[in-house]
Amino acid sequence: MSSTQLSDPVFRPLPLGVIRPRGWLERQLRIQADGLSGHLDEFWPDVQGSQWFGGAMEAWERAPYWLDGIVPLAFALHDDRLIAKVTRHVGIIIDHRQEDGWLGPRVMVAEAGGKEHPRYDVWAQFLALKVLVQFHDATGDVRVPEVVRACLKRIDAHIDKEPLFNWGQFRWFEALVAIQWLYERSPEPWLGDLAVKLHAQGFHWADFFARWPESAATLPGRWNFMGHVVNNAMAIKAHGLWWRHSGEERDRAAVYDMIEKLDRFHGQATGVFTGDEVLAGRSPIQGTELCAVVEYAYSLELLAATLGDPALADRLERIVYNALPATFSTDMWSHQYHQQANQVECSVREGRPWRAAGPESNIFGLEPNYGCCTANLSQGWPKLAAHLWMHADQGAGLAAVAYAPCAFTTDVNGSPVTVETVTEYPFRETVRILVTASKPVKAPFLLRIPGWAHEPTVQVGTESARRAAAGTFYRVEREWNGRTEMTLRFPARASLWRGMNGSATIVRGPLVYALRLGEDWRRINTDKKGRELPHGDWEVHPTTPWNYALATSEETASGDVHFKDIPLGDFPFSPDGAPVIATLRARRLSGWQATNGTAEAVPIPVTRGENPDETITLIPYGCTHLRITEFPLLPE
Repeated sequence: MSSTQLSDPVFRPLPLGVIRPRGWLERQLRIQADGLSGHLDEFWPDVQGSQWFGGAMEAWERAPYWLDGIVPLAFALHDDRLIAKVTRHVGIIIDHRQEDGWLGPRVMVAEAGGKEHPRYDVWAQFLALKVLVQFHDATGDVRVPEVVRACLKRIDAHIDKEPLFNWGQFRWFEALVAIQWLYERSPEPWLGDLAVKLHAQGFHWADFFARWPESAATLPGRWNFMGHVVNNAMAIKAHGLWWRHSGEERDRAAVYDMIEKLDRFHGQATGVFTGDEVLAGRSPIQGTELCAVVEYAYSLELLAATLGDPALADRLERIVYNALPATFSTDMWSHQYHQQANQVECSVREGRPWRAAGPESNIFGLEPNYGCCTANLSQGWPKLAAHLWMHADQGAGLAAVAYAPCAFTTDVNGSPVTVETVTEYPFRETVRILVTASKPVKAPFLLRIPGWAHEPTVQVGTESARRAAAGTFYRVEREWNGRTEMTLRFPARASLWRGMNGSATIVRGPLVYALRLGEDWRRINTDKKGRELPHGDWEVHPTTPWNYALATSEETASGDVHFKDIPLGDFPFSPDGAPVIATLRARRLSGWQATNGTAEAVPIPVTRGENPDETITLIPYGCTHLRITEFPLLPE
């Protein structure tokens, strides 16, 4: 295939801002806008004083990282305050671009107060281009295409003399987002040639994974680019994006090879893999960096559009509805650098099991360990909202890719169609989709049926409900006229996800369940600049026992675990606001203890011990701050 041709994606996302969140999702985005995301530029030096915006501080990735999340947040909410902010900041970048197309500072300063780097890593240019593409999709700003074109031209010339290195080399594929976007508007051959050049200079992830040496936890002190957790989370989409240029099946296959190996050797129940800076094995006490969570989600959103595989959207929901909310405080004014599946204390402690991170890594704060996640934390929820529905069949239809309450109006086959998703999913099993067409229009609707669903059904209008195949897109072909309601039911059963040392995690539908622990929040670093409330730093200590073994098995879990629905409140992703609870029998293991604030490895073997059976309460993982997720099982 010619370097100037692009294979079509299966789906195409709707323009940013078209999908309007509703219900709990709108509330979650509002919590985010009222927290760190919506206020970083008011007090955090890396954004407030960034050289990207005319200041004298940070001059590399952090300001673009913030914009990469706050732009979709502003337009998802149609929030005038946030839109004014992002318009002003993007305007500064556009108005102060260099004559040769370069965006922002030419000298690299990675963080406020940091030293100037002798060489500029062009990764930040790729990131700024992603921001501009989103801004144009939301606003139609006529300046953006030419600004993107000029920057890509500058990058093309720049890497002739200064080839990709470090972050740009390992994230080369991120530039394909802007290249493909521009090519589809102006198919100039040099854009395909630039993609080929970036591919040639970039790290070849598929070749690396074909002979992968990262199957064990990275040795302490051996930080490296190819094992870096965020690089891997980003790279999952590398060959999906590149497939649009190559047209080769091996690039599509590489996506699944990477996911499978990361799962097998480093995977966690929440759908992410460990990486406390670098890949860290399957132990539930190893951390996963927040940046990796949001980047993995974004990779899956692009891959779901490109490849059209419903399993990728299943994985997206597993990550976003579990790992994403769990790494924030309820009010989203603080976050962790690393989350743990078995997390019994969040505190400043030496002797943590991290492979390459500091003792503050799992506290909730402004910038624990390192500020990259502070800059990059904003994209998770708003990009999910932007990718819930997509155009299908070359624009002739619509696809429900992920499920959350939302509404939008878009053109389908020349007619406006309004769609509303009414649901409390993922906490409930029913999704109602209301389709309104002011005049008759024929269009297919593709409805994702989760792979975990047990005997799912789809009912269209007054027709009888029909069985749908799990793990597929259910296709509804009809003429839409007036208002039509579709009801999707996704029955879910409790099952066990098996982890390290024979441990087990309770999973039902898209949600992972974890032991609810009492929490004692203790404010720390009160004399540290920038930690004035509400954006303070916090340790979280347990006030209830955590060392339990479950009395269940793979054969009996669906009957042993009992679920109860609780009405959704204003903070569904919180210990007190959990919309569903699960109870089952368990027994405390006196010998299972914590060392330096970290739970010991899941004990193996397990004996019945001297303690009596108890009934314990689990809640969705995303509702917890402290938790046990991977439990030992009592012998039958």
